[in-house]
Amino acid sequence: MKVFENFEVWFVTGSQHLYGPETLKQVAANAQTVASVLNEAAVMPVNIVFKQVLTTPDEITNYFIAANASEKCIGIITWCHTFSPSKMWINGLKISQKPILHLHTQFNRDLPWADIDMDFMNLNQAAHGDREHGFIMSRMRLNRKVVVGHWQDEEVISQIAYWTRAAMGWYEIQHLKVARFGDNMRQVAVTEGDKVAAQIQFGLSVNGYGVGDLVELVNAVSDAEIDNLVKDYEKQYDFADNIKKGQPLHEHVRYQARIEIALRSFLEKGGFGAFTTTFEDLHGLKQLPGLASQRLMADGYGFGAEGDWKHAALVRVLKVMGKGLQGGCSFMEDYTYHLHPSGMKVLGAHMLEICPSISDGKVKLEVHPLGIGGKADPARLVFNVPAGEALNASLIDLGNRFRMVVNTVTCVTPDADLPKLPVARALWVPHPDLKTGAAAWIYAGGAHHTAFTQAIPAQCIEDFCQMAGIEFLLIDKQTNLTHFQNELRWNDLYYHLANALKNL
Repeated sequence: MKVFENFEVWFVTGSQHLYGPETLKQVAANAQTVASVLNEAAVMPVNIVFKQVLTTPDEITNYFIAANASEKCIGIITWCHTFSPSKMWINGLKISQKPILHLHTQFNRDLPWADIDMDFMNLNQAAHGDREHGFIMSRMRLNRKVVVGHWQDEEVISQIAYWTRAAMGWYEIQHLKVARFGDNMRQVAVTEGDKVAAQIQFGLSVNGYGVGDLVELVNAVSDAEIDNLVKDYEKQYDFADNIKKGQPLHEHVRYQARIEIALRSFLEKGGFGAFTTTFEDLHGLKQLPGLASQRLMADGYGFGAEGDWKHAALVRVLKVMGKGLQGGCSFMEDYTYHLHPSGMKVLGAHMLEICPSISDGKVKLEVHPLGIGGKADPARLVFNVPAGEALNASLIDLGNRFRMVVNTVTCVTPDADLPKLPVARALWVPHPDLKTGAAAWIYAGGAHHTAFTQAIPAQCIEDFCQMAGIEFLLIDKQTNLTHFQNELRWNDLYYHLANALKNL
């Protein structure tokens, strides 16, 4: 069963009638085989559906009309098996609303050296047919993904599979609703942003709700509902001794259960996929939602602290992209540094709200003072993040555009136990190193909040940005700070000119 079994990517092949009906029959048969192999690949999360061989302008236009109208279709794969004159594609491409992947391949992998003739050459013309196809999309300034290689190569299949995950992320954000309880943390700049511009760019809807709306639901939760949920907690987590039933802090756990039940009800009823809270607006609540936020994230919801709606949305999108893959995704914050010359590292954490999907499997439920917000001590899950590859992604609003900044990292095991640190935490080495990575991040304006994922590569997020039409900046093992600063300058000029031309 596919991870996204209800969604499809439509596979279409371009040709023309010049070569005769027998050639077109062979083109159709070959295209069906390619689509079938892609669909059956274990890494492919969506259904790859072969539609037809397109040979006329009307067929092409009608195909894109159908794709636009289909709720199941999240993207289109095109391949020109033979030469498909690109003027035929103009009207269809003009109206296309779905992400496009241009697969530049050919049916045969190797040339049949002893048998090759002009019939073979006329049938297998992708080498120049796809260049004609590529020209018209470049001429029309269309964003698309180009994948080159034989359709049976694992690398080609993997690139397509990750692109379909990006397409699912794009589909998700266009339908995403974010609920904000309270506003942004006061005087903080990076968590602000233009919600109208975000809806125009991405499609997501971000709206605020009074904390009183949540408090009303919290107060209505029954003891029986709380009892049942706490039993689930006891099955899943290792309880600290002082929070077990009959102990002084057990009621703090029960109150987080109360919040979780109410918050889940609010989100489900409103069709929300992400939410924010802020410690500065807790009127009527006894605790800041800690455990409740962690568990909702573990169930797939996006979350942003201090009113950070951009990263709440991004966490949700990356969770969707990574569904079914090994590793989790969480709201995260660069908190503090280990600057020892022998190995500089970042300690990532937050006050409470780190998703247990990224844990090393050893999760403990504890209650500790929060220190800010002026409320009762909240329950939270405490754990370490396992060693391995991951990345941090940050979505920021620069005023004239949105920018995505991604830094690949290597998570490492803490040098020693952290017995007095009462939060979930991740320790990582940024690529290419802390000094370069942090400097590049700061030059780019990346936020202190991020979406942290162990499941998907940077390429998947880059594909998403291409679909969304936003700037993408990658900080990885190859990053050179001088070159990176030049990229920032070039991008500023490009987007300034591009936006000006768009608004003429």
